[in-house]
Amino acid sequence: MVLDIALLKNLSTGSTYGGLRGRKAIIVALILLLFYFQDSSAQQKPHGFPPPHNGPKHKKDTTRPNPYLVDTLLAPIPFYHSYIHDKIDKELAKADLADGHADSVISVVGDTALTISITRSFFDTIPRCEVLAENLPIAGGRDSVMENQQKLRVLTALWELLRKYNNDPKPDALYYINLVDNMKSMIVAANENKLLDFAKMNPNIYTLDNGKVMMEGQHDARQFIYTYIGLEDPAMMVRRLAEFASDSFAGVIIKADARIEPELIFNYATSTNKAIRSAIQQTHDTLVQDIDAIASRSAMPLKALPFLSDLYYGRLSILAIDSINRDPVSNYRNLCRLTMQGDSIGRYSYTRDLEFRTLQLVRKMNELHESPDNERFRCIDSLQPQDLYLLMVLGQDEIYTSTYLGTFHRLLDRMKPKTGNWLLDTMRYDRFRTFVRMAAGYDMLAPFLATMDDTIRKGVMSRFVDGLEKGPSADLEDAVDVADAFGSIRDSALSALLEERVKLDYEASYKARSKKGLIIYSLLARLFAADHISDNDTGATVAARSLHLPSINKVLFSDLVSDSGIVYQQVFFFGDEDGNKSYRTYLEEFADAKTWAIDSTGNYWTTIYSLSGRKIVIYANKPLDEPDDEDAQTRLCKFLADSGIRPRIMIHRGHSYHLPQTISKLTPDVRIVILGSCGGFHNLSLVLGRAPDAHIVSSKQTGTGAVNDPILVSLNKHLLVGEDVNWITIWTELEDYFATRLELREKFSDYVPPQKNLGAIFIKAYRALENESTHTIK
Repeated sequence: MVLDIALLKNLSTGSTYGGLRGRKAIIVALILLLFYFQDSSAQQKPHGFPPPHNGPKHKKDTTRPNPYLVDTLLAPIPFYHSYIHDKIDKELAKADLADGHADSVISVVGDTALTISITRSFFDTIPRCEVLAENLPIAGGRDSVMENQQKLRVLTALWELLRKYNNDPKPDALYYINLVDNMKSMIVAANENKLLDFAKMNPNIYTLDNGKVMMEGQHDARQFIYTYIGLEDPAMMVRRLAEFASDSFAGVIIKADARIEPELIFNYATSTNKAIRSAIQQTHDTLVQDIDAIASRSAMPLKALPFLSDLYYGRLSILAIDSINRDPVSNYRNLCRLTMQGDSIGRYSYTRDLEFRTLQLVRKMNELHESPDNERFRCIDSLQPQDLYLLMVLGQDEIYTSTYLGTFHRLLDRMKPKTGNWLLDTMRYDRFRTFVRMAAGYDMLAPFLATMDDTIRKGVMSRFVDGLEKGPSADLEDAVDVADAFGSIRDSALSALLEERVKLDYEASYKARSKKGLIIYSLLARLFAADHISDNDTGATVAARSLHLPSINKVLFSDLVSDSGIVYQQVFFFGDEDGNKSYRTYLEEFADAKTWAIDSTGNYWTTIYSLSGRKIVIYANKPLDEPDDEDAQTRLCKFLADSGIRPRIMIHRGHSYHLPQTISKLTPDVRIVILGSCGGFHNLSLVLGRAPDAHIVSSKQTGTGAVNDPILVSLNKHLLVGEDVNWITIWTELEDYFATRLELREKFSDYVPPQKNLGAIFIKAYRALENESTHTIK
């Protein structure tokens, strides 16, 4: 026990202790005196401390041990330090129990080495840091009060480190191991007044995080580490603005992040936190001030933010921007203008807004599909060719065939007398391959190419195929667009041109030793041949063999049944109006009481059982009002997992914007995925990322129950008799069914069976070949 004379002196003059005054403060002081006059050799130490050295008695050693090296206490722990040691002990115990066992082991599942390392950090290094904190010598220029404050600061930092770990939902063991190691060294540096030097030698996230407590009052060290990392990673640091909003260096970090994500700076400019808002207002930077001006002076700040680059470059005033945004058509056209300009400032904002406004227009035209064209397409009457180009490519996930065709014809009319290459030049070939792929899919590529002379036309289509080897190996979107387009091109001369370009690009990739290029162009060459022969079982088998893939047109019945011989299916419904309608019509398909039984007694899902033929069990969540629909899906997935049920068939019955929710619940066991919405690249890639062996049935546009239901009826018909799922056979049956239903034939034509889904086939084959060290094209 160390008697704090300064403390007692302060109390005698009426000062406070720990927030106490008067009698209570005197009582605390008396207690401290009582402890002082007790046996001062009694060691009071928290759990986890290394045991004191108890060797044989020798002649008294007057040499003071090195406090940085010894692992035992050099003096008793002051009574008023015990409370913080107790708090550290509690956090250590909490961390220990995180894995369900009080065994002084921090478990890292599946990694023994990390388990050993983080256990040592928590139950050896941290207790030693506690000892080090108590043993710290008085450094030059500090009195006993400052020494006590320094020790308490170290102990508080250790406590905060453990609290951080215990409050972390997904703690990274390696991060915390490094954090503890950093803390041990920082304690010594802080005690020797060398924090700035330490920060310069260790400019990393560990010094930053430990410095939140350890650098308190150390302005130079704090400024260095926050500024250094703030300029290295401004996006990360600005999210921690509350930590340093009042510091003079805050503006440097805010300025850097404004160029990356002005949307976040805008949010801070409108914050109710005065310190954060003030930090934005006091940043002396033109861009930051323009963001703040939009936040404070625009009549429609959220709509004005996408036009930040116009304000920054002096093209438009805030008043002019507000005027543009009062007219929806003017707003849309100017968002298109920003996209064509390609300004980097505010790109996320104007791209996001343009995508949102595009879907509004597309949905409006879709809803009017039975109205006269002059009424249906009135909302795009004043749009220019470039605006229509962006409307089609950005609206690809939801645009109806008739909406697309009506928009495309207007694009061709408004281009005149200009040519297609003029349009592509003005668009700087932005989303060019998506545009060509869609035009081919809707049979509009020929009239578009007809606007150009032969030489230019060949150049444009060569550009469509060239350069696919560029970018990271996982960047396949352009290649998938090309693969998809191949399946829609019926012009023999154009096909011959593309095949020749593929061959030339393969040879160029070989010379350049581009692994990505070799795989892409060899696969495209095979896909050309595969698409021509995959209309029958024999041809599909040959095509699959050439692509080194399992069957592309069949899923064996044996691959769809569980160990108990049951085919399990899961259907995802959503709580909007369309979802409820789709759910009702879906259940009507199982009205035959001799074949099916329906159990809807549960609160969250309905179960459908086959009563004849092979055993089929279908689980469909109920389309409860949002967000309860997602809860119903989550509860169903948990029930299936807990019951050991792994559905092999998963069906999405919702709009494209619901699809990520369904995809997130796919598992590698799934063999068939029916997408009742667009099967664009991102969706295909995500599906195959979670269910790599899945056969995917998708639509070029938003799915419709009137087509989805017949597909599922045909699928279940074959499953009931225990047949393999042969997509060629099923599609032939469906074509006959829709042949007499003219109102649905167009919508059915937008659906793509697995053996014709060249995008999905390409992704599967690419991923398989990428894992091989070598390959040859045959």
